[in-house]
Amino acid sequence: MINFDEEIAKFQPSPEVDEAEDVINNNELSDITDIIKTMLKELKAK
Repeated sequence: MINFDEEIAKFQPSPEVDEAEDVINNNELSDITDIIKTMLKELKAK
C-alpha cells in the first residue's frame, strides 16, 4: 500500500514548472479582456 506521508516527504517539484511559472508571470500578455477594454476606450474617445 502507498504511504502518502512518505511520498509527500520525497516530493520535489519539477524545475521546468518553476521556470514556466516565472516566464508566464513576468510577461505582460494581453488577454481578450484587455483588448476589449482598449477597443472600448478608443471608441469612446471618438
